[in-house]
Amino acid sequence: MAAASQTSLRARAERYFEFAALGTSWRTEILAGLTTFMTMAYIIFVNPAILSQSGMPPAAVTAATCLAAAVGSLLMGIVARYPIALAPGMGLNAYFTFAVVKGMGVDWHVALGAVFLSGVAFLLLTASGIRQMIVSAIPHDLYAAVAAGVGLFIALIGLRSAGIIVSNPATTVALGDLRAPTALLAVFGLILTAVLLSMRVNAAILIGALATWGLAVATGTVHWQPQPYSAGDIAATAFQMDIRGALSLGALEIIFVFLFVDLFDNVGTLLAVGRKAGLFHGRSDEIPRLDRILYSDAIATIAGASAGTSTVVSYIESSAGVAAGGRSGVTAIVTGLLFAVALFVAPLAGAIPESATAPALIIVGSMMMSAAADIPWAEPETAIPAFLTMLGIPLMFSIANGLAFGFTAWTLIRVLRGRFREVNWMVYALTALFVLRFWYMGKNG
Repeated sequence: MAAASQTSLRARAERYFEFAALGTSWRTEILAGLTTFMTMAYIIFVNPAILSQSGMPPAAVTAATCLAAAVGSLLMGIVARYPIALAPGMGLNAYFTFAVVKGMGVDWHVALGAVFLSGVAFLLLTASGIRQMIVSAIPHDLYAAVAAGVGLFIALIGLRSAGIIVSNPATTVALGDLRAPTALLAVFGLILTAVLLSMRVNAAILIGALATWGLAVATGTVHWQPQPYSAGDIAATAFQMDIRGALSLGALEIIFVFLFVDLFDNVGTLLAVGRKAGLFHGRSDEIPRLDRILYSDAIATIAGASAGTSTVVSYIESSAGVAAGGRSGVTAIVTGLLFAVALFVAPLAGAIPESATAPALIIVGSMMMSAAADIPWAEPETAIPAFLTMLGIPLMFSIANGLAFGFTAWTLIRVLRGRFREVNWMVYALTALFVLRFWYMGKNG
């Protein structure tokens, strides 16, 4: 009886997550979730390192980061059923610390209040259908460009974290020291993963990451010093946001930035990951369960602010899980469960070196470049905005800014060609918003 009940439960779960339609299995989804977690586990330590400079307790932020990532990923997996993991966003945490707290002199409690309000605003915009309208306004012509641009972006992140590419004041970027242990390990992982993929090994990315990690341990390259930590440390930041202070401050500018970057980073990630996974092919208003995706994102940001961290966003590292075969929400659920475990043993995740995750990002970036083949390069009115989007995402180090750049060019070209009647009012509104934002960013450095 118990065995029959267990089989029935498993069958219902497989139907709910559409295993048959997506051509996936439990083994594939679990490996994909583990792969995604390994490629984004760095956030458990990088996020506290950044937010602690605002005066927030590092241990508390570590716990809040794990909790927010667990809640967001589980929501996306269970409710929206997409293989997309969420966690506090890089870039937005830096804006929180250096622009809001240090630059504007805003107390971190008040800044958390602004993040919370941006999450509530997201929830209201989703409930009213406005976010869906914004997503639907993105030209389908730019879908492939976003996917390819994100591919370049995550490859750049991987190359930089491995030390293969470094900053250079004269040329912006340059070749790093390939004799350095981190770079050598990353090259080893890159070649191993590429060979395994060419041999059609399903778990190639995960095997490559684990093998590189093992080699790093064997050669003494991993320098891991666990710090005192307890999940109970979260009490120092949980529900410490000052909502009244944020309202009295009139922090519209702060809330707007959180809203803008979160919205378009998430849209860009959704388009890129969903397209790579083959989860949708039509227009953006045909994306299955779009409402659930947006609700999951909004609730995750509210939960993150309540726990004590900056805005929660969809992670482009989810592409690694998709490349490993993840197609359903089970991938995100596995990632979320691993973050939940990390809440209690966070220091252990610090043993995963960048040299082990960098090859995965570079490989996945190369896979996502296949989307560029779908861009009609012979049609300038589409090709040029697509190129600006694809190039802008890595060079501006922002999915949101790259998408805004290409989106603006797409609109202006059509207007100047006299095809302004083909552009709907929402596209005009967003274009005006993008132009004003670029002007504001330029004016304020």
